[in-house]
Amino acid sequence: MTLEDYSSTFVLLFFTSIAWPEVQAQNITYPHSRIQLIQNNLFHCLPNEDPYAHLATYNEICNTVRLAGMTEDAVRLSLFSFSLSGEAKGWLYSFKGNSLKTWDEVVEKFLKKYFPESKTVERKANISSFLQFPDDSLSEASERFRGLLRKMPTHGFSEPI
Repeated sequence: MTLEDYSSTFVLLFFTSIAWPEVQAQNITYPHSRIQLIQNNLFHCLPNEDPYAHLATYNEICNTVRLAGMTEDAVRLSLFSFSLSGEAKGWLYSFKGNSLKTWDEVVEKFLKKYFPESKTVERKANISSFLQFPDDSLSEASERFRGLLRKMPTHGFSEPI
């Protein structure tokens, strides 16, 4: 496409960065309640939001959708834009139209953007330097430690029993 093509009012532009997955189903419709559940878990790109927690909740919701002829990844891809708002939705639309073709690709780019290497290093350091507080019971310390592991699913450390 040339620059002139973009200025034309009759240009077929892609309105989404996520390519519509190939599915065997016809007349795909999602329950309105499912979209509402997803939109109750919007990711806005705020400093206190956890992208791993967002994806975990999003996957939980998507796992409740079963449509004949659609894979789990197809469901996730087709609904993901409903889970974003504000700057995060702008980020999704910043990619070339139909360029994101797999769920793994979307997750990789999402985490690279909203969970940068510096956060990974910080959370791994918190895990590796974990100490039980003097007034902590063993179960309290264990729960705090498991909480750190949940916040960093790709920590790479051995899981406690």
